Amino acid sequence: MKLLTYITLVFFLGIAIVSCKKDRLLTDSNASLTVKSDTLKFDTVFTSTGSITQYFTIVNPNKQKIQLSSVKLMGGAASAFKINADGIAGPTINNIEIEANDSIYVFVLVTINPNAANLPFIINDSIQINWNGNKTYKQLQAWGQNAHFLRNKVIEESTTWDNDLPYVILGGLQVAADVTLTINPGVKVYSHADAPFIVDGTLTINGTKQDSVVFRGDRLDKDYRDFPGSWPGIYFRDKSKDNQLTYTIIKNAYQGIVAQNPSTTANPKVTLSQCIIDNIYDAGILGVQSSIKADNCLISNCGNNVAIALGGDYAFTHCTMATYSSTYINHKNPVLFASNAIKQNNQTLTRNLIANFTNCIIWGEGGTVEDEVVTDKQGNNIFNLTFDNVLYKVTTDPANATFNASIKNQAPVFDSIDVSKRYYDFHLKAESPAINKGKATSLTIDLDGKPRAVGLPDLGCYEKQ
Repeated sequence: MKLLTYITLVFFLGIAIVSCKKDRLLTDSNASLTVKSDTLKFDTVFTSTGSITQYFTIVNPNKQKIQLSSVKLMGGAASAFKINADGIAGPTINNIEIEANDSIYVFVLVTINPNAANLPFIINDSIQINWNGNKTYKQLQAWGQNAHFLRNKVIEESTTWDNDLPYVILGGLQVAADVTLTINPGVKVYSHADAPFIVDGTLTINGTKQDSVVFRGDRLDKDYRDFPGSWPGIYFRDKSKDNQLTYTIIKNAYQGIVAQNPSTTANPKVTLSQCIIDNIYDAGILGVQSSIKADNCLISNCGNNVAIALGGDYAFTHCTMATYSSTYINHKNPVLFASNAIKQNNQTLTRNLIANFTNCIIWGEGGTVEDEVVTDKQGNNIFNLTFDNVLYKVTTDPANATFNASIKNQAPVFDSIDVSKRYYDFHLKAESPAINKGKATSLTIDLDGKPRAVGLPDLGCYEKQ
């Protein structure tokens, strides 16, 4: 019994000794700390708006706890960066203890003041970490960008945007009825998650091949820069008319373009020329009893590439509509859906539908969709859906549609598709069945601005050169 008591005492004494050792501060100057990576980088941050919060860890790999004498932002209170170490805000935090084999978080954000620069500029600072007479530095780097900031803006007189600074939309923007917003080549428009771009008047976009106009979300950090649904999209409402978008890129929206109700003039409500609509969570193009004309356009990787409801008047010529299922876009809806009906207040409304697709590619892969062209005719309204010289994918041809000189279920053989790397090149390879299968139209160039073959152009938005 005495022996057992002795062993027990020795056991607990050992635990106490070890515990006391772990509780003692390690003051040896040879004690190491681990700080992951040398530099914390922030992608483009618009002035005044502030960044996302990033963080890094300081790890104590030792068997005793250690005390940081200070974690110090070298730029001090005047720095564009702000820090918080172990729950305490800076710019200097003193006497932080890290338990043995433990770590603490250091959080960093940046708010950059406006200046006179038009081009992006670099903001640098560093965090000094001090312990036991040692110092190490964590470098901080951010790209700042001045911008025109428009919050809950209503444009009430005709206005032109030039390519001097990006435009950042917060809370939403509205072009009033009978007002024209003209956007010149090279302009970049960044919309916040709560910021729809609403057009009750007229939107004229004068992009060029060299200087396209770009619409996208305002989150440019790595994890979000290619995230679909990051801003609402562009909405052409009832009174909107004579909209012309040329060499325009619309990406990462919830819906790309939504056109509601018929045009009030002889022109289509929306005309798209050489446009790219990409990585859209819901519909790339949604027409609701409206009129849209699209030439040489790429509508790629959308929840629905093109959706038509309650009829309308549509013409798509030399357009590529393609979606490949990915972690961002689950391909569960057809690339093209066309209906002359809509449900409203438990009633089904129907209107006339006239839609022509000429020299187009309609293709999808990797999801659960068997028919990439789906139609829905209800009632006795006009329903004219015509496909001339298209390449399309279905198991069963859709009802109430006419296909002329078209290619069914032959892969278009795009230049390069790598879903895992999110790389998509929708140019055609030499062996593509879409080459020289088009009919002559008035379009003499492709999306790249390169010439189309006379008489026998290729299908889709790109001409094989």
